Formats: sequence, C-alpha cells, structure tokens
Amino acid sequence: MATLKEIAIQANVSAATVSRVLNNDATLSVSEGTRERIFQIAEQMQYKPNRVKRLKQESDLSSKQVGLLIWISADDEKEDPYFSKIRISVEKKCDELGIPIGRVIRGNEVDPAACQQMDGLIVVGSIDTEDIHRIFPNKKSIVLVNHTQEELRGYDSVSINFKQAVKDVVEHFTALGYPDIGMIGGRDYLYKLWAKHEGEPVVDKRQVYFEQLMKEKGLFSEDYMFLGDWSTASGYEQMKELLGRPNRPRACFVASDPMAIGALRALNEQQVKVPEEMAIIGFDDIEVSAFMNPPLTSVKVFPEQIARTAVQLLMERLEGRETAVHVTIETELVVRDTCGGHINMNN
Repeated sequence: MATLKEIAIQANVSAATVSRVLNNDATLSVSEGTRERIFQIAEQMQYKPNRVKRLKQESDLSSKQVGLLIWISADDEKEDPYFSKIRISVEKKCDELGIPIGRVIRGNEVDPAACQQMDGLIVVGSIDTEDIHRIFPNKKSIVLVNHTQEELRGYDSVSINFKQAVKDVVEHFTALGYPDIGMIGGRDYLYKLWAKHEGEPVVDKRQVYFEQLMKEKGLFSEDYMFLGDWSTASGYEQMKELLGRPNRPRACFVASDPMAIGALRALNEQQVKVPEEMAIIGFDDIEVSAFMNPPLTSVKVFPEQIARTAVQLLMERLEGRETAVHVTIETELVVRDTCGGHINMNN
C-alpha cells in the first residue's frame, strides 16, 4: 500500500498537505485542482481505497451549494412556526453534512442568476414547476416539499400523509359520538414566482380528504365548511361566522394550529365551552398548542423529519441516483382536552 509521502511526491505537495486533504480538513486552503489531484493519485496508488472513496464523496459534497426556495414571507413565517421549523431543520441538516446553504429565497425575491449557481434546490410549498424550471432547469437536483401536485414526474418529493391524518381526525370525532362535524380550512394556490397575486387556486388536500371521508360516512354538510387564509385572525373570523349560523356543528376540524388558536379565542369570547359545547382538533401540533387553555388536540406532522428527508434525497441525487423518489411522512394525532376524549358523549 502506498504511503502519504509517496502520494505527496506524485502530487508535488507536502505529506502534511496530503494528510489534511485526505482527512477533509476544512481549515486547509488548497485549490480545487490540487485537492482533486491528490484524491486521484491516492485512488490510483490504492491508498486505503474504501476510506479514500468515502472521504472523496464527503469532500465533493462539501463543495456543493444548496438553495432553499420557500414561498412564504419572513413575516408570514412568524405567524406559522411550521414553516420556520422546516427552514431551520433544512439549514441544520445541511450544516451537519458540511454543505453550505447558498441562499434562502422567498416568493417574489427571486434572482434567477443566483439560483443557477446552486448545485441543488429544495422547494417548500406549491410553487409552479414551470417557474421553478425557469430559475433552475435541472429537475434531478430539485426536491419538492409539500407540493400540492403530488409525485410530479422526474422530481424528488417529500409530503405529509394528509389522507391518513384527516382519517384519524374524522374517526376520532365519530368514535366520540359527535353527530355533526365541520371544518375551518384555508384557501390554497399554485404560486407563481414574480407574481403579485397568489396564483391558480387549488383545493387543499385536507379539505379534499375531509369531504371525501365525511361523504363516505353520510355525514358531510356544505353548510359546515368555512375557508379562510391560514392566519390566526382568519381562524377567529371563520369561527365567529360558524357560531353565527342558526345550525352549527358540534365539533370542528381546523386545518392549522394558528387558525385553531384564533378559533378558540372566538369560542371563548362567545362563552362557548370547549369541548362541552364545541370540540376542536387542529393541525401541525406547534409548540404553543400544548399550552392553550384548554390544551389543543392536534395532528403532529414532524417538520424536522420532513426537512431532513428532503436534504437526504437531494444528497442522494448529487451523489448520482438517477430515478426520482417520493417519500410520504406519517402523522400522529395528539389527543388533549379540546376534543372531549375524556367526556362521556351520551350525557
């Protein structure tokens, strides 16, 4: 087996430089050409072949730049912690792998030239793939996270198992004996980059599966469906509208925790007891949900796992995987006080 000194003579560098390059020493300042030459000579001379191969892969990845394209603005991100957890977790996973996040790009702040300098792109939210292709044409180096259009051909994707999540909600409510179940949801869109409006309207998957499952059980009522804009204020307004109806549901699925928090405020103001007079289940299980009064039952969606999976899929693509992969992340219903699970519904 070759020695570090022999590799150094062939590469025309010192043995210390060879050692630091082969150990991926981030503090070493050396040209990309020299680094490649040292790895090539080490491979040719069969110097610890398995170790050198692994270290070269790590070194190659550390030279890549990843972009994160997210539709939601910084202000809107503060309103909904789910998106901030996705972003922070992507950044953390990339940092663990030694891969720099070249840039976090938001909505209308897109610089096509900057995007084309990236080696890979993680896209969070339902952004039109035609627009994505305009700024980053290599779909094999793109991972879509929570895109409305599932399993787009050629793109890797990570999504929530919305159907199972909504099924858990509906079956939990019906198992408790609630006769009427409503939903407060949000309007969704296929967003266009550089556009001043939201884009083409699309039906949120939670709404799709809620209607489907309720119809299968013969329990669906159009009068019990309310749509807002995903904000806390919108949840508050939609619940006020629901309470103003002559006939109102006995339970309500609210499609995001920020909206559910607003809905709970409206119920409190109207002196409607939760869950004795209105049961609530939210979605996301953000941290504050457990500290509401009463604590909010919610669907936990594991944003950290979603983000880490997206980064892992992108790394596999950058390492040469050819075929697209679609990953679905399971959810968990976290039962707390707002759904009335501890109450005998026959009373």
